[in-house]
Amino acid sequence: MEILRYVAFATRPSGGNPAGVVLDATGADTAEMVAVAARVGYSETAFVVPRPDGELDVRYFSPKAEVPFCGHATVATAVAWAGLHGTGELALHTAAGLVRVTTREDADGVVRAELVSVAPRVEPLAPEDLAGVLAALRWSPADLDPALPPRLAYGGAWHPVVAAASRERLADLDYDMAALGDLMARRGWTTVDLVWRESAQVFHARNPFPPGGVVEDPATGAAAAAFGGYLRELGLLDLPAAFTVHQGDDLGRPSVITVKVPAEPGSGIAVSGAAVPLPDPA
Repeated sequence: MEILRYVAFATRPSGGNPAGVVLDATGADTAEMVAVAARVGYSETAFVVPRPDGELDVRYFSPKAEVPFCGHATVATAVAWAGLHGTGELALHTAAGLVRVTTREDADGVVRAELVSVAPRVEPLAPEDLAGVLAALRWSPADLDPALPPRLAYGGAWHPVVAAASRERLADLDYDMAALGDLMARRGWTTVDLVWRESAQVFHARNPFPPGGVVEDPATGAAAAAFGGYLRELGLLDLPAAFTVHQGDDLGRPSVITVKVPAEPGSGIAVSGAAVPLPDPA
């Protein structure tokens, strides 16, 4: 398998979230994909199997496990595909469902991809689970923004949404990886979406990802889609809406995610960003 390496949600290799991309994994079994993802070492690697109808089957693996959907690896995959086949529309069949992606090239030559998530969902976060998350984060209830109540949100994968009351609280992330990873594995959560609202159109996020063996994800498109659904479900946006998520700044890998939220209940959330190739490792 030829392994490509991209960063998504950035226009420079020094930013964004790195992803591995295999554009033709035909014949590879799960064990091979797990081994490749572990060797690549990024938070996710996407494996594509082209279908006779021109659409694509895609599976996503962290260094430790398969995940149903990954936004940044989807953006990376679409941009890598465009590099070989030209920009346009793609239909990706994922474990979470059908995800449609459109790529386009900017005037400066950077290729951007916009994915439309599967139908988002929002559910209550059980009090005992919130207590477990806060204990693992070493946060207290006083650290939370009461205007953005904790919930479980889904846009292809499940994420607890926990909003910090201040940028300083979000910046000071020092959590118990074993405790949080155990809780997340038992609940089937992919990342925890920690957010802070700068304004109605600007949010900052951090995403611990211990089930994948990664302390923190620098850019999480699936969580951004889930968060868009959360804001719509809770009536926290004037619809239709668009907002920006800044992620990775505290890791030194700045990432910019654009989210568009249609007014129609249950409709997919559009998540977009740029992707650029990384040099092959020595």
